[in-house]
Amino acid sequence: MDGTNNSEDISVLNAGAETIRVKVLFPLPLFKPYDYLAPASLVRPGAFVVAPFGPREIKGVIWPGETGDTDPEKLKSIVSFCDAPPLAQAVIEFVDWTANYTMSPLGSVLRMVMRSGDFADAPSMLTGYEVTGDTAPRMTPQRQAVLDSAGDGVETAANLAKLAGVSDGVVRGLAKTGALRAVDIDPDPPFLAPDLERQGRDLSDEQNFAVDHLVTAIDAGTHSTTLIDGVTGSGKTEVYLEAAAAALRRDPTAQIVILIPEIALTLPFLQRVEERFGAPPAPWHSELTAAQRRRTWRRVGEGQARLVVGARSALFLPFQNLKLIIVDEEHDNAYKQEDGVIYHARDLAVVRGAKGGFPVVLASATPSLETVVNVDEGRYGAVGLASRVAGAQMPDIELIDMRENPAPVGRWLSPTLVDAVNANLSANEQSLLFLNRRGYAPLTLCRRCGHKMTAPGSDTMLVEHRFENRLVCHHTGFSMPKPTACPACHAVDSLTPCGPGVERVAEEAREIWPDAAVTVLSSDTASSPTAMRAVLDAMRDGEIDILIATQVAAKGHHFPNLTLVGVVDADLGLAGGDLRAAERTYQLLSQVAGRAGRAGKPGRAMLQTYQPQAPVLNALADGDRNAFLAVEAEGRHGLGFPPYGRLAAIVLRSKDETALMKAANDLAQSAPNGDGVEVLGPARAPIYRLRGHARMRFLVKARRDVSLQAYLSDWLQRVKTPSAVRCVVDINPYTFL
Repeated sequence: MDGTNNSEDISVLNAGAETIRVKVLFPLPLFKPYDYLAPASLVRPGAFVVAPFGPREIKGVIWPGETGDTDPEKLKSIVSFCDAPPLAQAVIEFVDWTANYTMSPLGSVLRMVMRSGDFADAPSMLTGYEVTGDTAPRMTPQRQAVLDSAGDGVETAANLAKLAGVSDGVVRGLAKTGALRAVDIDPDPPFLAPDLERQGRDLSDEQNFAVDHLVTAIDAGTHSTTLIDGVTGSGKTEVYLEAAAAALRRDPTAQIVILIPEIALTLPFLQRVEERFGAPPAPWHSELTAAQRRRTWRRVGEGQARLVVGARSALFLPFQNLKLIIVDEEHDNAYKQEDGVIYHARDLAVVRGAKGGFPVVLASATPSLETVVNVDEGRYGAVGLASRVAGAQMPDIELIDMRENPAPVGRWLSPTLVDAVNANLSANEQSLLFLNRRGYAPLTLCRRCGHKMTAPGSDTMLVEHRFENRLVCHHTGFSMPKPTACPACHAVDSLTPCGPGVERVAEEAREIWPDAAVTVLSSDTASSPTAMRAVLDAMRDGEIDILIATQVAAKGHHFPNLTLVGVVDADLGLAGGDLRAAERTYQLLSQVAGRAGRAGKPGRAMLQTYQPQAPVLNALADGDRNAFLAVEAEGRHGLGFPPYGRLAAIVLRSKDETALMKAANDLAQSAPNGDGVEVLGPARAPIYRLRGHARMRFLVKARRDVSLQAYLSDWLQRVKTPSAVRCVVDINPYTFL
């Protein structure tokens, strides 16, 4: 049912037309759809409808499946049909699969497709004005300015007034005279079509070989997953944009989505795509306004937006004819959603392609071990880009042993790194000092009694932000002014910062290099994409001598005059019991080192460490990624961890610790015996209290041939968890806090 308005639907229902049973799924945490009556002539699977649910009327979707046998007299009727194209069958199947795989309510997954449901309503038309050619009486300079500003286009009264520097009244006065004509403006204008005759950048032989490989996979018209494995600066983006062009040319209705991990990358990447295709792609990320998101959602649902660039949630847009998914920086942890429906967008992208019968392209300079093993075992294909474009060389990586070359007392930069920055400043070249720790200091404690400042209701440490004189929890968002006295012993001026954050390193840098342009970049100091872009653009344009940054500067950015990267604490990511800690450290440090020397000048990276013997750091220094991955794979294989086994986490949380402990013990006692399954726990979460809730964790290990979902479903059905305790399942967890 396309484009039928509500009043027509209601009149058909009231006219006593033939009705049939249908199932309607609502975007609520519901595990199943519900039966309703609807006019047979209007029913189509995937149609957006309004139906009564409890005391409310809410939007839902007609869902395929067998209806029940409830007496029709007891069934409620659908109220109306929304003016939006129905969901494609492929989207419906993807929602079903995702709910089963993640063990989430079916309606919660649908909510990721529908959002609030408001997008299913066509917006009201806007009123615009165009020049008629008639002469207005009593022409004034203000009126002439409006006519000149209007030109041959159509603009709203507010826009015309702004362009002409006059009030809205002048515009409306011209309309009354007939010099301007009122016309309807679509508030969601179509996206410009990509120019498929437009040529991309010149490619190297290595890049052309990779493009040919991907185009062959696209022309096959079947599913495949291919990794573009290219070093930083090797031109992976140009390669997959050519693959996108080939897919768009092959099918005039094809839609493509390119997933990128960071909002900070969005604007320059959108510009890059527009440069290639002569038209901006449809964007999808959390910084868009509601109107911008509605436009993208509706145009994707109509099949009109053919090229989409977005964050992980773009995977759940209502595509009509999706034919290619590209996952850039496929290893990035930002693709893992930890709240609500817990999923990894890379893994779901591969499934979406398999179910839709189309190719998926993954791209990374540091691919995940899961992807590398899939390539080695023949499930994925791969093409390599071993060289940087335009003859640029990979940076040299050097380890600075802080045991032998320590920083001065109260400082964090070693003499070796300071000398290197001095040399860069003398050569008018830029330096990046990297520390993946926001704020001034990660811990604040009392020198007198040892009290540690934590967030209320949480075991999380408060991070000092000296520029704002506040203590902030990066887990909960809690923030408070820094007290003048210890809240435990009331000693005045006894609270002291421990350890460095980027703000503390910046303080040190400004003391050492007072004449240098030093700038800090983190999600705290640049809290909006616009502010972040301003810093990144200033760095690109050479206005900054020393950039001190967290991981927001580690990937996807091109700074032509950056030749030195100094990692202040290379050991930071190695702490803790995370099974992917070493892999993540390798990926992050490799990416940040890759910012140096991208424009022809020799680059180098210097890593300060107290563990120079660590295999991951030696692999970085030697440039031997394969050796590191081999060691990492051997360790995971021996323990049966992913990708050689399956993992799931069960997290129980409650404000009532007594109820929590009983629920955890009851669950432990009821765990079924399963061949190839091992249950670890319950154990307190490393961060036991968070936002007022205490938390207990189970970890379930299984062989690759075991269905974790079936095992967990059987287990969780054996115990009724009390309402005071919430149970969350995370298939293939990435965080263990």
